[in-house]
Amino acid sequence: MSQPVIIKSNKYGIRLILDAYIPFRELLTHIADKFTESEKFFKNAHMAIAFEGRELSAEEEYQILDTISRNTSIHVVCVIDNNIEYEEYAREQVERALTQDSENTGKFYKGTLRSGQELECETSIVILGDVNPGATVISAGNIVILGALKGTAFAGAAGNETCFVAALDMNPVQIKIGTVIGRSEDKKLRVSIRERRKTSAEPQVASVSDGHILIEPITKNTFNNI
Repeated sequence: MSQPVIIKSNKYGIRLILDAYIPFRELLTHIADKFTESEKFFKNAHMAIAFEGRELSAEEEYQILDTISRNTSIHVVCVIDNNIEYEEYAREQVERALTQDSENTGKFYKGTLRSGQELECETSIVILGDVNPGATVISAGNIVILGALKGTAFAGAAGNETCFVAALDMNPVQIKIGTVIGRSEDKKLRVSIRERRKTSAEPQVASVSDGHILIEPITKNTFNNI
């Protein structure tokens, strides 16, 4: 590629085309520079993002999202699989996110929660960072973690069992949704986590199913079924 990072965008989302061969750390520097230069075009925008040109692990995707969040005011509402029709799906996801945001006044939190920290929100929340062991997130709505969930997440704190918890890397100590609790030692939750570990870490969502916490991979149709 003549440029290591190319940004192509429409009003609903960003296609980030990445060089397949340069070292990843060097790539992150180019991404930071590119988005810093483009900040005035994307200021406070809610957008979907798709990665092209390079195979990325879940951890690498998280590092790219973190780099973007630290260098722009863009709100990334979802990462799109390149195997689906990009623009239409991006439009649907962004419009849905904006609708929920206007209805629920959802919040964003940038940063990693460390042991002993507790974050409580009266709305849905998107966390741009990790939730480490010993840290807790409590939300009256949904919880979306653009990083690793290794601590405790409590969604639907007002008793709403239709809420969900989603994370790029799902390895919680405990998840609670409404009045339903799932712990890492529980058989159903443990099986869900073990099945995820058979492959590389991937985005997953936890929801209530038949009175238990069920963790499953995020797909195009996941949120239509919750």
